[in-house]
Amino acid sequence: MPIEPPPSRWQLDLDAAAPQDDLVGLGADLEPGTLLMAYRAGLFPMGLGDGGQAPIGWWSPDPRGVLLPGHIKISRSLRKSMRRFDIRVDSAFSQVMAGCADPSRDGAWITPAITAAYLRLYELGWAHSVEAWCDGELHGGLYGLALGGLFAGESMFHRATDASKCALAGLAGLVFADRDPRRMIDVQWATPHLGSLGITAIPRDDYISRLEDSLPLPIPPAFEA
Repeated sequence: MPIEPPPSRWQLDLDAAAPQDDLVGLGADLEPGTLLMAYRAGLFPMGLGDGGQAPIGWWSPDPRGVLLPGHIKISRSLRKSMRRFDIRVDSAFSQVMAGCADPSRDGAWITPAITAAYLRLYELGWAHSVEAWCDGELHGGLYGLALGGLFAGESMFHRATDASKCALAGLAGLVFADRDPRRMIDVQWATPHLGSLGITAIPRDDYISRLEDSLPLPIPPAFEA
């Protein structure tokens, strides 16, 4: 089971957030206790400087991109691709983070400080990777945090067609295995690419209400070890 770190010395919440403002805070740190507090309040970090450098911004998009139980869309072509990949959990967390942090990617924002922070959360049992493997090679994957019935997705990457989509489909199968309607996968922003997989955009107030329902649930068995 995950290890609860010391509490943060900061206070992060949505008390002063204005509707439709995605950026809701600035500063603090990336200690495990701060990050867990932020996610439990509906926030996540992303640096405001070039390439995600400091200062740290705390974000809570309005609307929020989420995948809800029963909403995953798997096309015929994606289903065919899924037969090519072996989906694994936590077998290459640092490699997944490196793939997501590749500075050659458009919009790269994962800094060494972000990488170190999520590696600490992985060591404590909170952060996880879901990976798409083929012929013994890592072709894509995603990482995020498992907090009760919430999986807060942070980033994904692929080196082969459909690899990241297959990782997301695999994640949905793990998170929604018990079909509890209170479970939720957070993808931060709903993009057209993610919309093709069933991601929808919901108002922040709705997200927070769903978050409060999901956090008390047990972590999916795949992420308990």
